[in-house]
Parts: sequence; C-alpha cells; structure tokens
Amino acid sequence: MLKKLAIAVGLVVVVFIAVVVSRPSHFHIERTARTSAPPEAVFPLINDFHRWSSWSPWEKLDPNLKREYSGEPQGKGAVYDWTGNDEVGTGRMRIIDSEPARSVTISLEFKKPFEATNAALFSINPDGVGSRVTWGMDGESNFMFKAVGLLFMNMDEMVGKDFESGLDNLSRAAEAEATKAGSATPAAAEAAPAGVGATPADNGAVPTGTTGAPTGSAPAPSH
Repeated sequence: MLKKLAIAVGLVVVVFIAVVVSRPSHFHIERTARTSAPPEAVFPLINDFHRWSSWSPWEKLDPNLKREYSGEPQGKGAVYDWTGNDEVGTGRMRIIDSEPARSVTISLEFKKPFEATNAALFSINPDGVGSRVTWGMDGESNFMFKAVGLLFMNMDEMVGKDFESGLDNLSRAAEAEATKAGSATPAAAEAAPAGVGATPADNGAVPTGTTGAPTGSAPAPSH
C-alpha cells in the first residue's frame, strides 16, 4: 500500500515538474489607459524619478521608504534606488532610453525579497487632445517563479492591478499639471508690460521691419 502511494506521489511530482518546465520562461505584462492630458504633460512625470511619488502605486506602501537618486537628474542615465518593507522590497531603476513626449525605457532590478532583472517601457501616444499611455514590463521566470505562479498567483493579474492603479494615478497627476499650465498662461499675459505682445490690430500699424507675423512664441508649459 505504501509502495503504491509513494509511486503515485512520485508520478504527481514528475507531472508537476513537467508542467512547470513546459511553461514559457518569458513573461510580458501590459496595461493601457487614456488621459485627457497631452503627452507633454504626461512625459515629465515618468521621465523624472523625483516625481514618481505623485503617482507610483508602490510609493505609498511604505511610509518609511528610503529613496536615493543618482546619475542624471532626469531622462537617460537617471537612477533611483529604493529600500522598503516586505511589500516594496529593495531594488533599483535606471532609465536607459528616453524620447521626449513619446517613451521612457527603464531597467528594473529587484534585489529583495527576490532577485530579478526586468525591462519596463512606457509609451505615450497622442489621442485627440489627450494621450494614451501604455505601461509594459518584460522579464524571465526561473523554475521557482513559474512554480509559484502555477500554484499560488497569476503574475499578470497581480502586477496588472498595480499597473492599472498607477496609470490611473498618473492620469490624474498629468491632468492636474496640464490644468496648472493652462491657467498660468492668462496670468502671464496680464502681467506683461503694456505694449508687449501687442498685435497690429492693437495700434493700427505694423512695426517697421516686420511682415505682421508673430516675433516670438508662447512660453512652453512648465512641468
């Protein structure tokens, strides 16, 4: 009886190992969300690690989270190290590519509670007057991670929920930035000295040496 039980257990183990091994090692997780903010308002919030605290889904999980910024202040070469509790662990992010108002590529290294290196890509595409933002992550799973994923959790669902929450936060933060930038424009115009920015219609004549075309451009929205 015991011999038969041992054989049955052994067969179950062999089948389980075979199923785990057969699962793909590469994984891809992706979520997309739309925001009414333009790409120019979304991009700086991703491209500057100092601003992740306003939208990252993991920043609020540990009130004592330790952050360290190094490398470039933003964009390619910027580095963000973090050390936190069991929920956020310890790791490092490094921006390896950055295309203004279009995309940010990040190398993501987890050190604790487990070691892994993944790649994250944020893509920002114009969508009417707003933007469509996609957050994706790619990586490789070893045998243990594949087994844990098979038995206890679905990584796509677990991490995907965090991505959805983060994109929702990012949308609100970007829309607030866009509103702030838009409301600052009229104030700047009112503060301008008399005569500055006047058009030919204001004084009835075209200034000498001009063709009537604007001589400058509106200041870019501050981020």
